Amino acid sequence: MNNQTMRKAEIKLVRGLLDLVVLGLLKEKSIHGYGVITSIRRNFGVYFGPSTVYPLLGDLETKGYIKSQWDLTHDRPRKVYSITTEGHSLLNGTEESLYQICNRLNEFGMNRLHFNNTVKSNIKGNDVMSI
Repeated sequence: MNNQTMRKAEIKLVRGLLDLVVLGLLKEKSIHGYGVITSIRRNFGVYFGPSTVYPLLGDLETKGYIKSQWDLTHDRPRKVYSITTEGHSLLNGTEESLYQICNRLNEFGMNRLHFNNTVKSNIKGNDVMSI
């Protein structure tokens, strides 16, 4: 398989998990929308523009997974997003699901898809791995 095909598959995976990626970023710290866009690009090498990210942020806020407040301390007011308790719960549950999916894929011979022991121990506790 060529690099372009692999890159498309990688982008598709990130897009499919974009809500979890955003929650994982907000778990680390509260950030504004443009900060979400640049963090995704920096961490995953994929650019999702404002027309993708801002509606997603609005949807996550409507569902109660994140909350926002205006930061008026800069020249330009910015809406800053942070994860809620419900968002943390979603990350915890989803991490367990991803762990189970990877284990099942390992059974089919995809042995590079596994979590290390650090992540396994986090699943049993209340911590979530960083995305």
